[in-house]
Amino acid sequence: MVEEVAQRPPRNPSSRAVCVDFGSTFTKAALVDLEAGRIVASASHPTTIDTDVLDGYDACLAVLVEQDPRAADAEVLACSSAGGGLRVAVVGNEELVTAEAGRRVALSSGGKVVGVLARGDDLGRLEALAADVVLLTGGTDGGNAEALLDQAAALVAAGWRGPVVVAGAVEAGDQVREILDHAGVPHVVTGNVVPRIGVLAPDGARAAIREMFLAHVIGGKHLSKRADFLTMVRGATPDVVLTGVETLAQGVGDVVVVDVGGATTDVHSVVQVDPDTALTEDGLSREVVATTPVSRTVEGDLGMRWSAVSTVAAAGLDELKEAAQRRHADPAYLPDSEAETDFDEAIARAAVGLALRRHAGRSRVVVSPEGRVVERTGKDLREVDLLVGSGGILRNGRPGVVDRVLAGSTGEHIDGGWQLPRAPRIVVDREYALAAIGLLAAQQPEAAHRLARTLTEP
Repeated sequence: MVEEVAQRPPRNPSSRAVCVDFGSTFTKAALVDLEAGRIVASASHPTTIDTDVLDGYDACLAVLVEQDPRAADAEVLACSSAGGGLRVAVVGNEELVTAEAGRRVALSSGGKVVGVLARGDDLGRLEALAADVVLLTGGTDGGNAEALLDQAAALVAAGWRGPVVVAGAVEAGDQVREILDHAGVPHVVTGNVVPRIGVLAPDGARAAIREMFLAHVIGGKHLSKRADFLTMVRGATPDVVLTGVETLAQGVGDVVVVDVGGATTDVHSVVQVDPDTALTEDGLSREVVATTPVSRTVEGDLGMRWSAVSTVAAAGLDELKEAAQRRHADPAYLPDSEAETDFDEAIARAAVGLALRRHAGRSRVVVSPEGRVVERTGKDLREVDLLVGSGGILRNGRPGVVDRVLAGSTGEHIDGGWQLPRAPRIVVDREYALAAIGLLAAQQPEAAHRLARTLTEP
């Protein structure tokens, strides 16, 4: 009966929308009142990856309908990281330029970067990396186009026949198309991610990766036998969440989001780059691969369960080794005492602190031929207006958990030159609103902005 409700066409999609995140562990659904811009009902269910992912969705929908019968007729918008999400391998020319640029673009597109290969690397490794999509980069516009052609030919010779997004030297575009067409490789050619040294242009590649995800990856993972799954999904969950963060930033200024999970800790940020620090006196970029306002990092060794052991090791917390090993061995473990809850908070504090530092980088004074200068790495978060926490421990933890987990990651006096938020307003995304905001942003922008404002309401 629920399945029939799920497949019924919407009668009045303008007043309600169901926003669904098919996660790797849980499927979350929220019913959004589009006029009010508020979540009016919510539900979650373990993701039914072993049967059909829509089984878990059907269970969520039944709960939503109990809370509000209008959920039965609402339009459904979904994102997905089920079945491993989007796995992207980057193939570039130079490790420090086009390959690094491709890595940053792939992360901002919602992909898990499973490998970065530069010229001279064995592209036969792609099969072992189990990538869903290859992002092929190389050369600047008006520069050397041969590198992109050589890598395209090497990709075909290595036996790769999966989807390819080509985002390199524009002069080579037609020839790369011929190479990939001849081999029967599905591909999209888009704008160069590095049109010139010191410039990073991610938008074209980000859109093309989303297109490939929807056209080839969602169906290819065989997550559901029902056709309505393909019509629901609008993008990979991390890509959609980053869109939600961008929407939020339009109303509040610079934003950073830290999401601590069982396997990874993700940091999303929207920070306007200060031109005075981004350029030299001659107007040249200080970085070979420029910093962009919108960015995302995924720390695959930092997390609460699967990555607990590597988290405490990276933080040097020897006293937490046994607690971390227990959590790694049983990812579904829930603390059953105050002491175990303390351990959870300590692991979360380590994961958040390390992830934010890796994203933000640091500033230090160095002596150069021009004298003493400030050298910066990473994304400067010091003037961020809003810090959003996400993750089960922050949503469901004990009173004061947010302050304890973020201890040492914000404030005016942080040692080491780390460019961490000095005095941000701190909120928690308790209703998984960012995914819903990102899903609504294109079709219902006013509702998305209204929903974004609820995140910062008292």
